Amino acid sequence: MTGRDYAQALGDRLRAIRLQKGMSLHDVQESSEGVWKAAVIGAYERGDRMVTVAKLSELARFYGVPMSEILPPSPEGTAAAPAPRRRLILHLDRFDSLSSERREPLVRFSAAIQVQRGDFNGRVLTIREDDLMSLSLLCETNEPELTRKLKDWGVLTNGSD
Repeated sequence: MTGRDYAQALGDRLRAIRLQKGMSLHDVQESSEGVWKAAVIGAYERGDRMVTVAKLSELARFYGVPMSEILPPSPEGTAAAPAPRRRLILHLDRFDSLSSERREPLVRFSAAIQVQRGDFNGRVLTIREDDLMSLSLLCETNEPELTRKLKDWGVLTNGSD
């Protein structure tokens, strides 16, 4: 990827974030009380003007997003891709067979995820491997122990199982 290509990809990310915030270039200038000029932001977004890391960091703070959301993804082959996360499937229809002590935190966790996603199929819920940390806190245990217990209880499978 050339420097120009990267500047264009970065500009596309900046534009997408600004639009997600529902802001025009003029809105950015007004909201920042002139700190960010509409013409400068527009030049960054078109890739016509290079932005320093310091300015990019300030812009990330202004938009309220982490820097990692502004930076375009690395071109394939230039960096090792993170290992794919496992998909874990909670079998909601099997919760009823558990004691209330085991069932309660699972039901609360699942309900919160379902509301967040608007997913109410009631049979299964696919969660991220990272969600186990939150669930293990609710269940007052650690992730490896919780994973073992959930599998033993028959309510958890790996998405590839």
